[in-house]
Amino acid sequence: MVLFNVSRVETTPFDGQKPGTSGLRKKVKVFKQPNYLENFVQSTFNALTPQKVRGATLVVSGDGRYFSKDAIQIIIKMAAGNGVRRVWVGQNGLLSTPAVSAVIRERVGVDGSRATGAFILTASHNPGGPNEDFGIKYNMENGGPAPEGITDEIYENTKAIKEYLTADLPDVDITAIGVTSFGGPDGQFDVEVFDSASDYVKLMKSIFDFESIQKLLSSPKFTFCYDALHGVAGAYAKRIFVEELGAQESSLMNCVPKEDFGGGHPDPNLTYAKELVARMGLGKSNSEVEPPEFGAAADGDADRNMILGKRFFVTPSDSVSIIAANAVEAIPYFSAGLKGVARSMPTSSGLDIVAKCLNLNFFEVPTGWKFFGNLMDAGLCSICGEESFGTGSDHIREKDGIWAVLAWLSILAFKNKENLGGGELVTVEDIVRNHWATYGRHYYTRYDYENVDAGAAKELMAYLVKLQSSLAEVNEIVSGIRSDVSKVVHADEFEYKDPIDGSISKHQGIRYLFEDGSRLVFRLSGTGSEGATIRLYIEQYEKDPSKTGRDSQDALAPLVAVALGLSKMQEFTGRSAPTVIT
Repeated sequence: MVLFNVSRVETTPFDGQKPGTSGLRKKVKVFKQPNYLENFVQSTFNALTPQKVRGATLVVSGDGRYFSKDAIQIIIKMAAGNGVRRVWVGQNGLLSTPAVSAVIRERVGVDGSRATGAFILTASHNPGGPNEDFGIKYNMENGGPAPEGITDEIYENTKAIKEYLTADLPDVDITAIGVTSFGGPDGQFDVEVFDSASDYVKLMKSIFDFESIQKLLSSPKFTFCYDALHGVAGAYAKRIFVEELGAQESSLMNCVPKEDFGGGHPDPNLTYAKELVARMGLGKSNSEVEPPEFGAAADGDADRNMILGKRFFVTPSDSVSIIAANAVEAIPYFSAGLKGVARSMPTSSGLDIVAKCLNLNFFEVPTGWKFFGNLMDAGLCSICGEESFGTGSDHIREKDGIWAVLAWLSILAFKNKENLGGGELVTVEDIVRNHWATYGRHYYTRYDYENVDAGAAKELMAYLVKLQSSLAEVNEIVSGIRSDVSKVVHADEFEYKDPIDGSISKHQGIRYLFEDGSRLVFRLSGTGSEGATIRLYIEQYEKDPSKTGRDSQDALAPLVAVALGLSKMQEFTGRSAPTVIT
């Protein structure tokens, strides 16, 4: 057994190490500054209670992006220095964000140990590589992101840090499964490298009827493809879709995890998942090859998803509503009924209608998965989602991209259980259109203006808040832009009081609510590493079944014109068009 010593290393604070709802995200070159990562990790250890550090078991892994391997070795050494008893690492440093949550909640070591938290190394759907993004966040013993009280304390610690603790360990081989043991001042310290997929696959098999999905995938009528965008989902795709469910290996696209995501942007939307979009018949050029019946994509850390049918895009807002509406009959895990459902405020209000019709508890929360986690821990929520391609349930405390794909495959399998031998296949498009006929359609789009000057973004938001003081003035502007748009009846900044812990979250988005149920929402997003991202959400509700088949952008064109004119988007940002439209 290799023995080690612990050192106290002097350091000085860095500016701007404030973790957001998704952790700390910066360019790789920022994280590679001497002591930058070390300061944040030590500040996190210092923010936790001693029993969650000394003698504890921690998970350290991530999406495999550039700098992850170096960061894992640094954190292992610092964990030993801070008295952690053991560190669990996914083989090759790979664990999806949902798998980390599952490991914290489900995995039991051979000695009975359970993890009390995790450092997750990811910048989610942001690009990776030497000149791109890196990120780190801490998840708690429930498997969910650290609450605001902890992240605030981490930030305060980063501003005052003077030293960090580390151990003089050799680097650990994280490519081979097994346990490496060391001896230090506090006794034995173990690093266990384990199979990245086993715990997660076991959990998925306990939730879904794999046999019924297997019958669907083996039917010659049904074709399938899955694009991991060279993210960590690739470490699970072959295991689940090919080995467990019998899909053809040729149905997997970009499923080899790469440090730079193959030079692409691992964000599963119509803009960045170009190869999948083209294969599903939604590209700009027409292909003579018949598209598959079902397609899906994941982001870098596999917590987000995009669902596509043949030549058909399912909005994330529709997706969570449809899963909720069909879960009890199609997914064994929910057979006893749903405890409740929840959505983030910017997500369309389609889920509200489903909840009302099915007499379910319903919650509208700020953006950030921790708000869903509180509801789930209290037993109030089973299924939740956000418009930014995140969907999940109370099986873990993170959004879960592969879970969402399996949920859709379960619904398709249920709807087609009598059709696989003979009869016409019920398609993704059929399911969505039938849902609209039952619950109405929420025409919905999101405009992202990325890397906007931060000062200009704040000025725009301040202008929109000030404008809300006079609805008469707002409606005069609206009617001047489009006379065929309903009038604004309410405008505010969304504020949320958590029903579980009583905490209040202010300034969560600027809302303009119209008489006919339409909405405009403006938010600054904290997921980028540079500048600011302005997100504009546009929604119009249509309950007349004869009017639910319009093209979404055509239906929303009047509201889009109002949103851009009302906000003076081009005047404030200098942008004549958004970076991404979804």
